[in-house]
Amino acid sequence: MHWATFMILGLSSGILAGLFGIGGGILIVPALMYLAGFSQKLAIGTSLAVLLPPIGIAAVLEYYRNGNVDFRAAFIIATMAIIGGWMGARTVNHIDAHTLKIIFGLFLIIIGSYMIFEK
Repeated sequence: MHWATFMILGLSSGILAGLFGIGGGILIVPALMYLAGFSQKLAIGTSLAVLLPPIGIAAVLEYYRNGNVDFRAAFIIATMAIIGGWMGARTVNHIDAHTLKIIFGLFLIIIGSYMIFEK
């Protein structure tokens, strides 16, 4: 994958993160897998490394300026996400690549279906 493609991927994921709170699992992971040839585990690890501070800082400042950040909730979620991220990373190393793709695909279908058909 060429550096310009990585730049476009980064910009796209930043825009989607700012708009919808997504980017890593929905955009970066599949793009790294299918455009860059990364394994799913390498794509997930790289995505997590990307998303740590850079996207959050700029987006949070803008949302905060408009009164749209609950820091107490964010702290609780972040604390649990640290624990959950560690648990997920330990677990994924025991799941074969094919099963992981199926689980991830089903997760996206379920979330997408819920969003489309929710009243």
